[in-house]
Amino acid sequence: MKLPRLVSHIVDDAVARALREDLGDAGDITSDATIPASATSSAIIAARKQGVIAGANAVLAAFRQVDPAIKVAVNAGDGERVKKGDVLFSLDGPSRGILSAERVALNFLGHLSGVATATAALVDAVTGTNAKIVCTRKTTPGLRALEKHAVLCGGGRNHRFGLYDAVMIKDNHIAAAGGIMPAFAAAKTSLGHMVKVEIEIDRLDQLEEAIASGADIILLDNMSTDDMKQAVDINQARTILEASGNVTVKTVRAIAETGVDIISSGWITHSAPSLDVGLDFK
Repeated sequence: MKLPRLVSHIVDDAVARALREDLGDAGDITSDATIPASATSSAIIAARKQGVIAGANAVLAAFRQVDPAIKVAVNAGDGERVKKGDVLFSLDGPSRGILSAERVALNFLGHLSGVATATAALVDAVTGTNAKIVCTRKTTPGLRALEKHAVLCGGGRNHRFGLYDAVMIKDNHIAAAGGIMPAFAAAKTSLGHMVKVEIEIDRLDQLEEAIASGADIILLDNMSTDDMKQAVDINQARTILEASGNVTVKTVRAIAETGVDIISSGWITHSAPSLDVGLDFK
């Protein structure tokens, strides 16, 4: 799958905020005190575990914003699978600048590559089924666009980006609106024709009403695999079925084999372990 371009100003803004947090008002007082301003170095960033890379643009932005004189060569870009010991980036330039940008660059690279790696594990586990792995809105505040791009790097797909780009009628909306049909009808009267509507259900006896409402997607929330299979049989491909809840590498294959179309996971963004990467001077 060809990766879409991640808009540069989003990356630049996230990196600038991280650098402001790290450098504060005084800058890198350790590097400034111990290394001559004229010193230059060569360094590499390498993988210390195997995984899938994401966040290359953030790495480039971190070094560029600290010191444009730092030259960075990308050896393994977004979406590439790497092994332990693979060199991901090669750097040359002012020593102070490389050290001052190091932690921010590695934080983005490790976290986003962790998201990509976790996503790839789920994608690999459902190979041969029709199910697609998607993310959710359970993202780190301020990093949603970067994390969702990392999901794409791992071979997954994106769910809605926020409350603004698709309607998802959840259990509390249904309760407050007085039922599935009233909630759906009210939503459709206020939406443009381009906006899709998803309805969340957690019981099989809600399925026919959700289908009859005209929902574009129905979310099967925390259902057992037996109930998911029944839902697929009842649905007869009339609408898209999404499964969510208790999605792990161990459970995802069984969920996919029920015949659902989409499997959404919050874990791949909110709890994915960071990929171990490190920077070393030559």
